[in-house]
Amino acid sequence: MIRNVKMKHRIFSLKTILVGTICTGLSFQQSNAQIAGSNSQLDGRQNTITTAVPFLMITPEARGGGMGDVGAATPNDPYAMHWNISKLPFNDKKGSVGLSYTPWLRSLVPDISLAYLTGYSKINDRSVIAGSLRYFSMGQINFTDQFGSSTGDYTPNEFAIDIGYASKLSDYFSLGIAMRYIRSDLAGALNRGQTDVKAGNAFAGDITAYYRNKTKVKLEGKKYTLNYGIGAALTNIGSKISYTSKINENFIPINLRVGTYAQIEIDQYNTLAIAVDFNKLVVPSNPVYKRDSSGNFEYDADNNLIIERGMDPNPPVIQGMLQSFNDAPNGFKEEMQEINISAGLEYWYDKQFALRTGFFYEPETKGNRKYLTFGAGFRFNVFGLDLSYLVPIEQRNPLERTIRFSMLFDLDAFVSQNDEDKKTPLNN
Repeated sequence: MIRNVKMKHRIFSLKTILVGTICTGLSFQQSNAQIAGSNSQLDGRQNTITTAVPFLMITPEARGGGMGDVGAATPNDPYAMHWNISKLPFNDKKGSVGLSYTPWLRSLVPDISLAYLTGYSKINDRSVIAGSLRYFSMGQINFTDQFGSSTGDYTPNEFAIDIGYASKLSDYFSLGIAMRYIRSDLAGALNRGQTDVKAGNAFAGDITAYYRNKTKVKLEGKKYTLNYGIGAALTNIGSKISYTSKINENFIPINLRVGTYAQIEIDQYNTLAIAVDFNKLVVPSNPVYKRDSSGNFEYDADNNLIIERGMDPNPPVIQGMLQSFNDAPNGFKEEMQEINISAGLEYWYDKQFALRTGFFYEPETKGNRKYLTFGAGFRFNVFGLDLSYLVPIEQRNPLERTIRFSMLFDLDAFVSQNDEDKKTPLNN
C-alpha cells in the first residue's frame, strides 16, 4: 500500500494511487486514463468499466456478503436500503436498526474500512421510511512535498447519507424511492492553496420495485410451501462528480440490479433458499479510439480523439444511461459481458441459526472478479449477528482473509421486553 504521496502530483495521480489500489477492480481513473487505456485493454481483451465513488457498490452487510453479494429479492432484510428499499414493507418487524463493519485490504493495511448504519420504521401496515449512513475511511496517509519533507497527515474518506420511502401497492407488490447525498474527500490535504483540488459532491436517487408471493409445490408426493420474490432496483441515478473543474466530471456508479429468491419450507424448523442477482452498471462503456499506422491516436479538426468503435464516453447523465445498453465497442456480445451474476444459498434452522454460501461471477474482459463466499447468522431475542468470509478464485480481492460482520437490533423485541419488565413486580 502506498503511504506517501508527493505534493507535486495532481488529482489524477492521487486518485489512481488511493482508489485504484484500495478498490481493486472497482477503481476509476480520469477520462484521459480511460482514453489511454481503452485501446490497449481491448487488444488484451480487457475493457473494464470504471466510475467515481466505487465504495457505493461495496456490499455493506454480511448476510448478502455471505451469499455471493445477492440482495435484490431476499426477504426480511433490514439492510434493504442498500439493495432494494421496496422489500422493507414486507419485513416481519415494524422497525429495526443495523450496524455493520467491513475491513478493507486487511491483509495489507490495518486502517481502511467501510462502516454502515441503517434503520427503518413502518409508518403503517403498508408504508415504511428508512435511512442509512455509509462511511469509507482510507486510512491515514503522510503527505510530503517534492523534497520529501512531511506536510502533515490526512485521512481521505467518502460517505453517503440516504433517506427513502417504500409502500405496498397491493398485498404482493411494492415500490420505493430513495435520495442520496455523496461526498468524496480524497485529497483534502492537498488543498492548501497550492492546488485546485476539492472534495467531490453528488446527489443521486433510487427507483425500486419488489414482488413476493407463495405457493404450494409437490415433491415426491409431499406438499411444501414455496416463498418466492422478484426484485429490481435502479440505484445511484444522479449527477456526475468532480474533484477539480466541471471539465473533469466523472460518472458515479449508476446501477441496475434484478434478482429473484425462492425459499422452500422443509418442515416446521428447516428452510432452504436460493437467490440469484444480475447486475449491470448503467454508465457508458469505454470506446476504441482510432490510431494511425504508427499506433498514435488520431484527432479531428476540433482536436478531439476520433472514435473508431463505440460511443462518446462522457455524454450527459440521462443520455449516458440510455446508451449504456448498446455502446459496447464489440457489440451485443460485449454488452452481455457487462452483466455480473451473483448466486447464493441460505439455510435456516428454527429462524434462529443460518448457514450461507455463494458465488460471484464477473466476465474476464470486464474485471474478472470471481469468488466464493461463506457465512453464518444468529438471531437472539433483541440482537442478531451475521458473519461472512470471502475466498477469491481468479485474482486477489480486497476482502480476502477478512471476516465481515453485521449486527441487528430488533426494535419490536426491545419494546416488548421493556413492557414485560414493567409488568413484572420486583422481588425484594
